[in-house]
Amino acid sequence: MFVSERMAKNLITAGPDMTIFEAKTIMAEKGFRHLPIVDSAGKLIGIVSDRDIRAAMPSTLLKKADYEITLAKIMNFPVEDIMTKDPLTIYAYYTIQDTLLVMQKKKVGALPVIDQEGYLKGLLSVRDLLRSFVSVLNIDEPGCLLCIVVNAKEKTGQMKKIVDIITEERIALGSILVARAWDNNKRAIFPYLLTNNIINVKKKLIANGFELIDPMQWYLDHQQPQKAE
Repeated sequence: MFVSERMAKNLITAGPDMTIFEAKTIMAEKGFRHLPIVDSAGKLIGIVSDRDIRAAMPSTLLKKADYEITLAKIMNFPVEDIMTKDPLTIYAYYTIQDTLLVMQKKKVGALPVIDQEGYLKGLLSVRDLLRSFVSVLNIDEPGCLLCIVVNAKEKTGQMKKIVDIITEERIALGSILVARAWDNNKRAIFPYLLTNNIINVKKKLIANGFELIDPMQWYLDHQQPQKAE
């Protein structure tokens, strides 16, 4: 799946001379968190996030009168003063998977999409990515998630056996995810079945030598502590 299929295209943009007050108002009224900044030709020159606006606000430790005076001055500053200049961008032909990795690595909530000349063509946010994966994985359809533990050293044949067992029960398969091996011998496969009647398929999987565990239990058992940043 490509960025062009999931990016927001009908964007509201701003020029660098728009005031912070105007940008804050637009973002609040329209319910979005990122505002692309373009020049008069439509080329991307920056982006403003709700975080940028919050960071520009005066300290709440100020006395009320001083706070209001400072706030009024700040709100009249142009967004050019707080925007991220020359932000990280992507192209419409990038894949959703690659874009997710970029967002995770760079810790950004949205990426402007530009063409080869630098003209803004769209915006892809974390929300767009979530909707994409919900659609791809079919998890918006009623069903059940299984967790099947397999031998990581057996490179071929296991997936086919699992799919064959599921299809023999005339069960529609929404998606299949494969987790990285958590040790040298085991790997977890997560098929999402578009049914709630999974008793027979679980019995057949166990009869064919597969180990089944609760997906949530697998998740809890294999969480790694977050490193402090």
